[in-house]
Amino acid sequence: MSTSRPRHGALAAFALAAALTLTACQSDDVPGASALGADGPSASASQDVPALRLVPSVKKDATNVPVDRELSVRATGGTIDTVQVTSPEGKIAGEVEADGSRWVASSRLEPGTAYTMTTVAKKTDGTQVRRTSRFTTRDLTLDEQTYPSVAPLADETVGVGMPVIVTFDLPVADKASFEKHMTVTSTPSQPGSWHWMSDTEAHWRPKAYWKAGTDVHVDVDVNSVAAGNGIYGQESRELDFHVGDAHIYRVNAQTHQMKVFSNGKLLRTLPITTGKPGFTTRSGVKVIIEKFDSKRMNSETVGIPAGSADAYDIDNVQWAMRVTYSGEFIHAAPWSVGSQGYANVSHGCTGLSTENAGWLYAMSRRGDVVEYTGTDRPMTLDNGYGDWNESFQQYRQGSALS
Repeated sequence: MSTSRPRHGALAAFALAAALTLTACQSDDVPGASALGADGPSASASQDVPALRLVPSVKKDATNVPVDRELSVRATGGTIDTVQVTSPEGKIAGEVEADGSRWVASSRLEPGTAYTMTTVAKKTDGTQVRRTSRFTTRDLTLDEQTYPSVAPLADETVGVGMPVIVTFDLPVADKASFEKHMTVTSTPSQPGSWHWMSDTEAHWRPKAYWKAGTDVHVDVDVNSVAAGNGIYGQESRELDFHVGDAHIYRVNAQTHQMKVFSNGKLLRTLPITTGKPGFTTRSGVKVIIEKFDSKRMNSETVGIPAGSADAYDIDNVQWAMRVTYSGEFIHAAPWSVGSQGYANVSHGCTGLSTENAGWLYAMSRRGDVVEYTGTDRPMTLDNGYGDWNESFQQYRQGSALS
């Protein structure tokens, strides 16, 4: 995630000052006229021609317009040809409905920005009319905007167990509004669901593991969407990633073996060791979170104090792959080779010989699945990428739209 957050509307003050010096193409308002003005009967060539009224969703010269306001223009007594909405940051796209009665924006407003809206319409007698108005949106501080970070990364190739993870830097109270603007689509198509882990983190997983070779598109279209409590989405994010081969590793803590499958084919059975009594390895579905070719492992980071009988501080643990946030890894453990395949002697990690760990590390990627059995300590949903430890029926209850 970036250490800085983009700030919108840097040119808004200058643009507003410049806009106010311009002469608007605007007729005098009449009672009941819209912000874009209206042609009353006196302006018509015939008393039989109805007045054209253009009614926008934002009034002329409005200030502090909420950024989640839907921008639209409605016409009576004529039809809309085009609507152009411009600002120093670009244009607001939109579409005119087939009967010409309404234009609706397809993108949202930016904070602290001066906009000019020009509507070209026709009266019922075919006379063309142009109306222009200006307005400014409310500026927002960084404390009023929540920024989304997305995993996987753009163009990353991941394993079949990888969830889509969206993390917000400020809490989202109106999760339903946000979720309506967050979509995951794939080729081939696979059903799935969002699940809110907290006010700042939402995951999406398919009903079953991804199919190998799937292409996935993520669209987090939350820019200027109200998050509740006066907070709005700061930016939209859109990316694609790819699902690679189906790597599924099955660890049995009672037989002390790991079976390594790729696309359903058993490649190898590896002797391993897992957690000894008091440090039992969790059973359930885990997913590789991150990889380190070398990592220092210190017992103090997992609550084992220095100087105790179980303390350790190993500077160069090779081929380490994290599978829980609480500190479980798969890694090379040359010091326990004599126990691998026979006994559980670790502090919760899955230990292999250096050769076997290096081979497994080379073929593995983030999102690969490790299924653990043989212990009475369960894996939890939020201890890493634990999304597969609930049935899909249970999981989708975590959607704000369920």
